[in-house]
Amino acid sequence: MDIPIKLQIAEKHKLTRRTFLKYSGTIVFVMGTHLYLPGQCSAAGQGEGIPRSDGYLVVDVKKCQGCVSCMLACSLVHEGASGLSVSRIQILQDSFGKFPDDLTIEQCRQCESPACVKACPENALTADSEFGHVRMVDKEACTGCGSCFEACPFTPERLSVMADEAFKKALKSRKCDLCANAPYHWDAAGGGPGGKQACVEVCPVGAIAFTSELPVQEGTSGYKVNLREINWSNLGYGR
Repeated sequence: MDIPIKLQIAEKHKLTRRTFLKYSGTIVFVMGTHLYLPGQCSAAGQGEGIPRSDGYLVVDVKKCQGCVSCMLACSLVHEGASGLSVSRIQILQDSFGKFPDDLTIEQCRQCESPACVKACPENALTADSEFGHVRMVDKEACTGCGSCFEACPFTPERLSVMADEAFKKALKSRKCDLCANAPYHWDAAGGGPGGKQACVEVCPVGAIAFTSELPVQEGTSGYKVNLREINWSNLGYGR
């Protein structure tokens, strides 16, 4: 998001200075210091009637080489143009860090008990039954209020709120939908839990994978896994 858009959010919703800084400084803070809060999804099993997603992305941060191919592919299938700022998956790199703490991959977790879905006052965030209950944004209903962004318990947030050209630059929320509703998808079968995810397909080292199994929700261990094959042990990465 560029500065004018963040100012639009602050003006439209009269955010406090602290909240505004959350919008404007999170990525800079994370990339500058490599300190990030692992957070956790809202407590699962509360009987709130939100069905589990049929799919999840898991990543191997030790296998990742930081090429950002996943980010470029994500923006292409969703926006029709490459742009790191509109990618739903984020590679955060620390130029002063040492392996394996020099980068991390942050992706939407498709939380079992999604705080973003619960927080939306317009019901614009849903577990879409048409696409395997993936947590998705209905841009027609979204007002760009930022409630979902505020509710996300992770740093950086797994959602972004920015101007959308398709809606006359009105503020709209964006989040990973496992490419279920990606308008520029290259495959006729599309994405979603039963299709292909751009980030998974394009990663040259296989550092991102799709799973239908619900990852452990507490902490990050369920989503940051070891995807290394036997040959990686010859490079000292372990298996």
